[in-house]
Amino acid sequence: MSNPLAQSLQGPWPAAFWRGLRRILPADGLLQKPLDVAAYECDGLPVYRARPAAVVLPRNAVQVGQVLALCSEYGVPVVPRGAGTGLSGGALPHPEGIVLGLARLNRILAIDPEGRRAVVEPGVRNLAVSEAAAPFGLFYAPDPSSQIACTIGGNVAENAGGVHCLKYGLTTHNVLALKFFTADGVLHEVGGATGEGPLDLLALMTGSEGLLGVAVEVTVRLRPRPPATVAWLAAFRSLADAAASVSHVVSDGLVPAGLELMDTLALQAAQDYTRIPYPAGAAAVVLAEVDGDEAAVTQDGERLREIFLAHGAFALQEAVSDEDRRRLWLGRKSAFPAVGRLAPDYYCMDGTIPRRALVPVLAAIAVLSRDYGLPVANVFHAGDGNLHPLILYDAAQPGELARVEALGAEILRVCLAHGGVISGEHGVGVEKLDGMCAQFSAAELATFHALKAAFDPHHLLNPGKAVPTPARCIEPGGMHVHGGRLPFSHLERF
Repeated sequence: MSNPLAQSLQGPWPAAFWRGLRRILPADGLLQKPLDVAAYECDGLPVYRARPAAVVLPRNAVQVGQVLALCSEYGVPVVPRGAGTGLSGGALPHPEGIVLGLARLNRILAIDPEGRRAVVEPGVRNLAVSEAAAPFGLFYAPDPSSQIACTIGGNVAENAGGVHCLKYGLTTHNVLALKFFTADGVLHEVGGATGEGPLDLLALMTGSEGLLGVAVEVTVRLRPRPPATVAWLAAFRSLADAAASVSHVVSDGLVPAGLELMDTLALQAAQDYTRIPYPAGAAAVVLAEVDGDEAAVTQDGERLREIFLAHGAFALQEAVSDEDRRRLWLGRKSAFPAVGRLAPDYYCMDGTIPRRALVPVLAAIAVLSRDYGLPVANVFHAGDGNLHPLILYDAAQPGELARVEALGAEILRVCLAHGGVISGEHGVGVEKLDGMCAQFSAAELATFHALKAAFDPHHLLNPGKAVPTPARCIEPGGMHVHGGRLPFSHLERF
């Protein structure tokens, strides 16, 4: 008699497929039991969960290629996963596929101080790259708030940014070369010495959300640490004044290393979480960091002071030492977990707008927050217009999640109406599929599908993510963030 439990653990694929996985992987590299795969049911967007047929954990690039070739042979969907810190459902499992976990590919293969580059595997943590480069006076610039945990492979998939992206760019500006497998298990290399040609495939791969290939080696740019760095905190009694000061800073020709904004709710949460006080009575604070040689830092700092005071800043703090700067940035870096103390749940948005639209868009978000009766904490990369409104709610209250989704969709509509886009660095995943219908034309979406088919003709890599089907875009109901329309069947919604 067959064993029903054994059948359920094997999923829909033949026994030969599972034997093939066991031959490829180390003894502890194949997870199938429900309790073992439970940790992989979602990423940093826990609204949707799905249980994969299995989780595979290769230890090297050769095993990654072999797993992909085997899955291609049997038509098994594959969802690549790094640290699972993504916020758009990009690593949501396919219930009839496998999760390909890359966390064990975590070696820094080379640090080249003279060439100012590092070669790393995809499971290397973002912060670990700068730590390894520090003895040579170098650092890796992209620094997402989750940098202590997020991986370089995930950063490449989502084109992550961080608080210093205004001056130093996103991941795409700091990746020099990439080795990746396509769905058929064939290894490719783009960038570096192979980067010349009519197509910028390196840029195409960066931000492709695991739809085109699986990175197994990344060469990143290292930058010399500037001789001088000063951070400023400016407190305002009006969110509009704070936002206007940001626009003035950039229009004045200044390019700070970082330029961030936090409103009252975010400040309250960060202060309670970190025990670092902010100026009493502040409706918003702007954090700005300038770096370079001593003369430039002094000059830029004076100009920042003038701009902030001209826009009504009532308190200014200057941080010169490493410790003082760390304390000044700690609240911003801790904003997401800190806001989690204000409500049982929160939903993090990721729209991006032109800087000139900061004031009207923030005003519109405030009106929407009142209309929906849901508090919104604003904390974001003000310098490049990448908004992260955090909608506070309680998922245990009937109907409240639907209201959050509707408010989120309204916020994205506002971003689009002001010349923005639906995502800056979190990606589309499953979260913003309907938003893609609003942002792009049918012809543009058809081009995206053609690119996907060129790399993955059988649609095995991260299926159902990032690019909606034409049928989805013509369904009634308008744009919704989640919209209640799931990319797969058998998903659980929480």
